[in-house]
Amino acid sequence: MAKVKAKKGHNLPVPQNRDEAARHVRMIGDTARAVARIEADMNDRLAAIKEEHEKKAAPFRDLVASLTEGLRAWCDANRDDLTDGRKRKFADLGTGKVLWRDLPPKVTIRGADDVLAAIKTLGLPFVRTKEEIDREAMLKAPEKARLVPGVTIGSEGETFAVEPFEAEIEGRAA
Repeated sequence: MAKVKAKKGHNLPVPQNRDEAARHVRMIGDTARAVARIEADMNDRLAAIKEEHEKKAAPFRDLVASLTEGLRAWCDANRDDLTDGRKRKFADLGTGKVLWRDLPPKVTIRGADDVLAAIKTLGLPFVRTKEEIDREAMLKAPEKARLVPGVTIGSEGETFAVEPFEAEIEGRAA
């Protein structure tokens, strides 16, 4: 579907009758399919290039991973010396730095209904009640919603769309 915002004042090819309008729709469809074919060709080429380069890079990635694991083992064993008794979270090795970073804490909940019930039973302050405006309800009752100061029920305008006819070939490979 082609969506266009018309440019006022430009020299546009405006159809003069229904037949010309139908021709425009057909041309829009033909042109959109031509662009789709070009994009598909581009994506096929990009996929092949990406696969080729990923294969070339794989041994280097594997080497980096094994070197990093070995370096981490050595650094962990020598961490106190490297960080002045853990006063720092990094060590400068001349050719680069090694760093230790604490990950932020996280809460994992399994069985949310049971956890919520347990929190309520224990009387803990871990339950939040959120109050918010129900916009969907306002759209269902716009005459009442308009009575509320600060509420406006409006439209974003309209769009113009062209949907050229396209048929699919039956039995094609997916």
